[in-house]
Amino acid sequence: MNTKANTTVLEIKNLSTEFVSKRGPFRAVDDVSLELHAGKTLCVVGESGSGKSVMSRSILQIVDPPGRVCGGEVLLHRHRTARGMGEEETIDLLKLNPKSSAIRNLRGRDIAMIFQEPMSSLSPVHRIGDQVGEAIRLHERVSKKEARERTLELLRKVEIPRPEKAIDQFPFEFSGGMRQRAMIAMALACNPTVLIADEPTTALDVTIQAEILDLIRSIQKESDMAVLFITHDMGVVAEIADEIAVMRFGKVVETGDVYEIFENPKHPYTQRLLNSVRELDRPSERRLAMREKRPVGEPCLVSDGVRKVFGASKSWFKKEVSGGLVAVNDAYLELRTGENLGIVGESGSGKTTLGRCLQRVHDVTSGHILYTNASGQELDLAPMSEGELAQPWRDIRTVFQDPFSSLNPRMTIGQIISEPLIVEGKLSGSQIRERVYELLELVGLPASAFMRYPHAFSGGQRQRVSIARAIAPNPRIIIADEATSALDVSLRTQILDLLLDLQERLDLSFILISHDIAVIRYFCDRIAVMYRGRIVETGDTEEVCTTPKHEYTQSLLSAVPVADPRVRGQKQRVRYHEAT
Repeated sequence: MNTKANTTVLEIKNLSTEFVSKRGPFRAVDDVSLELHAGKTLCVVGESGSGKSVMSRSILQIVDPPGRVCGGEVLLHRHRTARGMGEEETIDLLKLNPKSSAIRNLRGRDIAMIFQEPMSSLSPVHRIGDQVGEAIRLHERVSKKEARERTLELLRKVEIPRPEKAIDQFPFEFSGGMRQRAMIAMALACNPTVLIADEPTTALDVTIQAEILDLIRSIQKESDMAVLFITHDMGVVAEIADEIAVMRFGKVVETGDVYEIFENPKHPYTQRLLNSVRELDRPSERRLAMREKRPVGEPCLVSDGVRKVFGASKSWFKKEVSGGLVAVNDAYLELRTGENLGIVGESGSGKTTLGRCLQRVHDVTSGHILYTNASGQELDLAPMSEGELAQPWRDIRTVFQDPFSSLNPRMTIGQIISEPLIVEGKLSGSQIRERVYELLELVGLPASAFMRYPHAFSGGQRQRVSIARAIAPNPRIIIADEATSALDVSLRTQILDLLLDLQERLDLSFILISHDIAVIRYFCDRIAVMYRGRIVETGDTEEVCTTPKHEYTQSLLSAVPVADPRVRGQKQRVRYHEAT
């Protein structure tokens, strides 16, 4: 169906949106002009805070207060065929009252939107079928029975397994990928002309992301739908984009054909963005140089047959009886002194649980956690009490995934970093203050940060604070749990380079937990791949990434989008189905 191919269906002209505060108006979207064409995908890229999401919400006038659209036009061109002749109706969406029935009739029917986090976009108390059916009944005069039949057809279209059962389930009964499929079904309920997808795959695993991208592509090809796809993942952009618009500080700094932008970016910001992506496509040269000067040593932390079961019933003799969720199953893993070990896998594979078992945040159901301390003594952390774990907890520290939620907003940066030093009780007040200033310098933050609060810092700066807190008691091992996943690509390399710098200065060993293969490849010497609680493959990072042996590893790597549009469609997808 290519009757409308390349026809302009949406024009954004000089769009501006501002947020009013006590300090005056802040222009989040500043004079943006874009065009969307039938059957084509325009990808809008840029770092967090560049104005991408606000721009997309401004199109439908759903900007949260105190934001308001303060200028420009959003022209929807509705192409119809009547009496054998083509007719066009143009509607300026910004001239419609945001609360009027006129714009409500357009939302979902002509322009549909998919949001980043499906769990917060779906009602938790209504069944999936009712939510998709509501979108149909809102715009079309159909009976409940007909709406249900249409909903079943849509669930089949988006490839939700067993749609006859799924239609009566609640969102919490769906996986992340299935919830996003349900959101797509809802968005496609009325065959919209334009689909706005705001980071629809960011919260998903790479294998599920690949399936969602394939689904959007196939539906677009079938219906000639124009797609406005918002993302910061340049691999996804290379995979699906026809055109690219690069945003920074609310402005569009560069637009062009996907091949032109990737091969010959003109704006310095676009060049920097692409260089950051390409840096993560290969091992860190600094890490390789460090290993030549100082090779890794003997194992310092070993997971020997560790098993963790949540919710298992136990007998009086504390033996596992039955039931429960097996989160980690017979995991053998060893971290060597001075080494960077990566643990990779999909959500729910047991990566984080294993990391918390290694630190003994979680009790283990069975197995041993063998830690060799600074004096060379081997300790089994598994049976230790909380009191016995005091020193191992100083030696093994964690940097968490989200720098926004892992810092107490009521504490100053100085208080946050000094907290583990106060708990340790070895330094006086003035010594603690001097140590905090030293740590701030180590992680590249100014001394003035001491008295400021977390809200005054960007995501990358907050993660530097988290790292300073982790290294405060002079640990030997850092477990970084998705420490860069909440950051933009340009910040990821900065944080990873900072960790390498600290490793060289402080003689640290790292366990990096991630679902991002590029981050693992850049930072890690060896890699362990987890699937449903089991470690299915371990080995040298480059060897595993280039010649994976296990079928699940092959499936994982085949789903990773390559940040090069020239190889689009050339990658053979491997789908892993566990033997029953």
